[in-house]
Amino acid sequence: MNKKAKSPTLSPRISPKSVSQSRKDISDWNLARQAAQRAKNPRFYHLQDLFDTVSDDALLTSQINNRQQRTVAAPFEMVDTDGKVDERATNDLVALGLVPDTIQSILDSELFGYNVIEFADEGGEKKLYVLPRRNIDPVNGLFYPDAYGNYSIAYREIREYKRWILDFCSGGLGLINKTVPHVLFKKFAQSCWSELCEIYGIPPRYVKTNTQDPRMLEQAENMLREMGAAAAFVIDTTEEFQFAQGVSTNGDVYANLIRLCNQENSLLISGAIMGQDTANGNYSKEQAAIQLLDRLVDADKRLVETYMNVTVIPAFTAIGWLPATQCRFRFSATEDTDRLWQITKELLPYKEVDNKWIEEKFGVPVEDKEFGNTSLSAENRFFV
Repeated sequence: MNKKAKSPTLSPRISPKSVSQSRKDISDWNLARQAAQRAKNPRFYHLQDLFDTVSDDALLTSQINNRQQRTVAAPFEMVDTDGKVDERATNDLVALGLVPDTIQSILDSELFGYNVIEFADEGGEKKLYVLPRRNIDPVNGLFYPDAYGNYSIAYREIREYKRWILDFCSGGLGLINKTVPHVLFKKFAQSCWSELCEIYGIPPRYVKTNTQDPRMLEQAENMLREMGAAAAFVIDTTEEFQFAQGVSTNGDVYANLIRLCNQENSLLISGAIMGQDTANGNYSKEQAAIQLLDRLVDADKRLVETYMNVTVIPAFTAIGWLPATQCRFRFSATEDTDRLWQITKELLPYKEVDNKWIEEKFGVPVEDKEFGNTSLSAENRFFV
């Protein structure tokens, strides 16, 4: 194995820049897309800054995590050409400690359009750096140390590429791009709703008084300022105190817009509206939604397996972090334990089922039951 230290090539060149936190709208999104889709010299920093802002949405974050973590946390293994698990190769890959971050970067490339990562060996510690997407032009393979500058490095032409530097590209602007208008409209609706609550949440109160009399005007101002939950005051016969009529709406128009935006983003990320429509939800609907999400997760796993076998594992081998092998990466098959339990119960009246196997599969310690010197049958000793 190669023990030689290797510092990152591109990461130290990045010039940190402040990111504008001004309010974004649809016109900003259109301008950012135009800059990213220019035929000549496309720039992606405006679009990626907008993506980072959109990603702060609570529901969108929840949906993304719900989908991605099922792949990041899934068990994996290395198998030989015969499909048998190679424990040594699997342990070598696990020992690197970079697989979860690598998988996360692959999945993020589908969301944000692309990702460029860089490996480094700093004093024997293996690290993974994700280059800021705002500094990357994935179309031409350019890295801009200054996201706003003109100087760039063709990272696909340097010798570290496909060894220490890898890129993952979806071939488009990414799934997050389709969520942008819904998140922006949702922010707008929340802002308007909060303003409605601020202005009309408590009906305005007013006093009719003689504004030409300084004493009466001061008395009215103090009365309104000090008015609390149990206010009591005395007014002149020429004065009048009233509450203004509040608006008739309670914000339904904003609630409906927010609900629509949430549902659209749920459909984009999870393929269905899961666990949100509590008024009209039911068990069968949730089961169908979970099945749709499972299909998307399976597709994510196939994508990760392809990148790992075609790009990542060869890179680990080329830089000496893994020994040369014919093994390939795959996710471990997941078992439907509920269905397996049903099959097991149906087999017990006719076949012997090993106690150790039951313990391993279902995590339930079991042992044979005996009454006196008579050993019970397989069916009875399991269900007694």
